[in-house]
Amino acid sequence: MSNLDRAARQLLEALQQDCRQSTQALAEQVGLSATPVWRRIKELEEGGVIRRYVALADREKLGLSICVLANVSLVRHGEGATEAFEAMVRASAEIIECQAITGEADYVIKVVAPDMKAYDQFLQSKVFKVAGVASVRSNVVLRELKYETALPVP
Repeated sequence: MSNLDRAARQLLEALQQDCRQSTQALAEQVGLSATPVWRRIKELEEGGVIRRYVALADREKLGLSICVLANVSLVRHGEGATEAFEAMVRASAEIIECQAITGEADYVIKVVAPDMKAYDQFLQSKVFKVAGVASVRSNVVLRELKYETALPVP
């Protein structure tokens, strides 16, 4: 579904900015009537281009003052270490992003917590409990310069 026409691209851009817009409002933006817009949105959903709709919450207003980018290295990738680590990631609400990466570390995780004590507790009770975790190098975010969830639509 990578061959999106102009209208589909415009719809996707509009939905990424505000997915609560009515079909009529979206139709006015892309120059179509409401029924074709509704049909195109369904096609984008069914084709997996639109995975889900979410509300973006302000982490600091939720008391999550600390944001940490941590590079995690595993001792070995055999014997279930990778699977165990990835299962812990999926089960941990504190981890809001995780990527397997190339370079010195195996993964980079983005963790939110109320404070450093809570982050330390998270490391001790979850990350370091996973057999095969060799090291964690934490980088505390001082300030967020850009936080976007919308993807560029070519």
